Amino acid sequence: MAEAPGHKLGQIIGEVLEQSVEPLLRAFADKHHLYLDKKGPRGVRIGNTVTWTDRKGNSHDLDYVLERNGTDGSQGTPVAFIETAWRRYTKHSRNKAQEIQGAIVPLCETFSHVGPFCGAILAGEFTDGALSQLSSLGFTVLYFSYETVLAAFGHVDLDMSFEENTATTALSRKVKAWKRLSPKRQTLVATKLLELNGEEVEEFLTVLERAVTRRIEIVRILPLYGHFAECASVEEAIAFIQRYEERRREAGPLVRYEIQVVYANGDRIEGRFSGKQDAIKFLAPFLPPSDEGKGDV
Repeated sequence: MAEAPGHKLGQIIGEVLEQSVEPLLRAFADKHHLYLDKKGPRGVRIGNTVTWTDRKGNSHDLDYVLERNGTDGSQGTPVAFIETAWRRYTKHSRNKAQEIQGAIVPLCETFSHVGPFCGAILAGEFTDGALSQLSSLGFTVLYFSYETVLAAFGHVDLDMSFEENTATTALSRKVKAWKRLSPKRQTLVATKLLELNGEEVEEFLTVLERAVTRRIEIVRILPLYGHFAECASVEEAIAFIQRYEERRREAGPLVRYEIQVVYANGDRIEGRFSGKQDAIKFLAPFLPPSDEGKGDV
């Protein structure tokens, strides 16, 4: 069955969005010695889909992941999860925002010990509610309005506007006009889209860079020793605290390690571990990046 021209037109705009975003993220990854995982072959996985698994064992397909110490053959530590989406009509925008939320939030919770950046790059018609929903969940949102999308195509003299009642013949003409363009002129559209949204792009990259380059100011380690006191009621607990001698020196057994990683910008990541190996495993992702895995494939 032939693909509907309306669907094909939307697909073209979505591909232009990807053509805008991918070089941007690749340049960022190269600058900061990160691995950019994107759709396509990679030795560490089967198939072309970027997939990460949350702590509950659920798999999530993503558009882009920036990794520290990642290589073609091994998955690194995620420092950024970024989704892209194009929607023509606002009636679909809330569902898409929820879809992005459902894919990235569980992963950010799973890897909360390294505080990954959560990003959404959107184009088309999205309601303020959909955008604020993502922002309220900690996402940094880069939004290309429908008007700027049309203006980018207008840069090569194409009118890509359409409505739900636009005739199929008119949609087909727009698709054919796009296909007649040379690859070079098609690339101009992606470049123009970034140019028209230059201020917003810079703001997004600034927040991303701030997240990736956070400098650790101090690591606090508190080994806790002692014996548990179990109380059957709040009253008993208060009474225990009131009579507890804080200056007693008998240590008792090791209870756990409490670790705080404090960044210069005030961000703080904390962990509690009952043994050395788990504590070391928690701290390992904060080590400086190695020389391997710089850039993408």
